[in-house]
This record gives sequence, structure tokens and C-alpha cells, in this order.
Amino acid sequence: MAIGAVVKSTLRLGVPVIVIDDGSDDRTPEIVNALPVTLLRHSHRQGKGEALRTGFREALRQGFDAVVTMDGDGQHLAEDIPRLVDVGKRFPDHIVIGARLLQRDQQPKGRRRANALADWGISWACAQPVADTQSGQRWYPRSALELVELDAQNFVFEAAVLIAASRDKGLGIVSVPIASRYEGSFRLSHFNPVRDVMRIALYTTRQVFRHGQVWASYSRSRAAPLIVDDTYSHRIA
Repeated sequence: MAIGAVVKSTLRLGVPVIVIDDGSDDRTPEIVNALPVTLLRHSHRQGKGEALRTGFREALRQGFDAVVTMDGDGQHLAEDIPRLVDVGKRFPDHIVIGARLLQRDQQPKGRRRANALADWGISWACAQPVADTQSGQRWYPRSALELVELDAQNFVFEAAVLIAASRDKGLGIVSVPIASRYEGSFRLSHFNPVRDVMRIALYTTRQVFRHGQVWASYSRSRAAPLIVDDTYSHRIA
């Protein structure tokens, strides 16, 4: 299974690992229990938002100053983690996103269109440009982890954290290019391009109007996102 390879590759970096098992019905607990990690299990599937919330609470309980999140299906690689950590240290008041800007031809067209729409709306709600708002591989500083109790569920939670971190915490958002990985034996994603984009759209629309200065926020969101490619930073459209 992919989860075993993902966790082992992360452990090779010499970092503590927290695994959230969101009500799996396969061999995930057996595989992960054999590894030196913190394993937290939900008795039934509660969605990505609750899985992240459980992980954030545990990270705060253990006293971590930041975390890197990644999906367990093999789409994200542990080898990208040091790059996100390096950028997170260089930009301490930012969330760092592993943005799938490389090999984008691998992305299914429907998913690419849905992601583009989400990027447009979430950037507006954040009042700053964000590259790849739907990537799950992210560096969250402690100030972002403290948003754990936001009232948002499933895939909306990740958008809610970006928006609240931007508008309420004053954090910036910076992206590190990673490859788009859709080929291979990844499990079927629970992300529904229609249902979940609608949920995200409704949430972000409410946030745009809640924070006010609607057109000023939109103007700021249309700047080029901050992209850091390893050793240098630049802005690209």
C-alpha cells in the first residue's frame, strides 16, 4: 500500500511523523502501527477537514512550531519536504504551498479547471494571489495551526485556513513548485470537482463580503503569486 512507502520515506528525513487514519477499512492501521510514528484514528470517515484538525491539535499538543502536511496516497513526495521547510524558515510569517506547477499536463482537464476556479475565488477571499490553493502539501507555521477550530468541514477547511491566515493573522502565502503526479496507482480521490468546488465557492463568497473592501481585495488578488524555486524568489504570472 502507498501509505507504508509514504511514511517510511518521511521517516528517513529524521523528523517526527503524525499519521491520521480517517476511518480506513484496509490494512492502514496494521502497516502504520509497525512504524515509529504517532497514529491517531477516527472510528469512521469524517473527511479531510477533520483529519487535518485532529493532526493540528496533536501538533499543538506536542509543542511543534510548524508542520508539513501531505496526503498518504503517494501523490506527494517526502523529498519535497526539505524545500518547503527551507522556504518556511526563510519566510517565517507565511504558509508555504507545494504548488503543482511542474508537469501540469498530467493533471486531468476537469481537475485542472476546477483548481483554476478555486484559485481565483480563494485568492480573492485571501486578498492576495495564491498558486495552487488545492495542494495538500503545505508548511503551516504555528499561527496557522492555531486556526484549528475554524467552522469549516471537508475540503473547505484548507481554504478556510488560507483565508483566515491571510485576513485575520496577516500571514503571506508563498509557493514552491512541485510536480503534478496523477499517473500510477494512487487511490481514487474523494475530491469531487463539482460538489467540493461549489462548497468552496459558497464559503469563499461569504468570506469576500464578510471582510469588505471587495474590489480592493480583488485587485490585490490579481497580482502575480510569490513563487520560490529552491534558492531564489521571483514573481511569475
